Amino acid sequence: MVEKTDPVQAALDAYAAAVAIRDVSAFVALYADDVHAYDAWDQWQFSGIEAWRAMVTGWFTSISDENIEVTYTDLQTSVGDSVAFGHADVTYTAFSVAGERLRSMTNRFTFGMELQAGTWKIVHEHSSLPIDLESNSPIPAP
Repeated sequence: MVEKTDPVQAALDAYAAAVAIRDVSAFVALYADDVHAYDAWDQWQFSGIEAWRAMVTGWFTSISDENIEVTYTDLQTSVGDSVAFGHADVTYTAFSVAGERLRSMTNRFTFGMELQAGTWKIVHEHSSLPIDLESNSPIPAP
């Protein structure tokens, strides 16, 4: 029996690799041209690959001499013949050039993917942070 690669896990692995080297092209290649993203920062939503590319370019150029490590936990996926769905906790950790941990943040991610011309593409991404009602601050991951 041939085991199929989970496209959501593969996308998250490629996402982490692209962030680590700040490769905008590799990052954006994970997404469909008509991607619709609800990001947790700065803007309500992003529609289309060019809007998403502009966001990613701004994000990557804002990272000075830090190294960003992306890890994920609690990944749950469902994969069909041409669509896939998944969600995970995604943690971003910044390290100094000397390897000192500077800060970390965990977001909740949901991905919807489609098989397009033989390649899995993210068509929808939803990133969120739960907010504490009293402090209006993000609730840390458990």
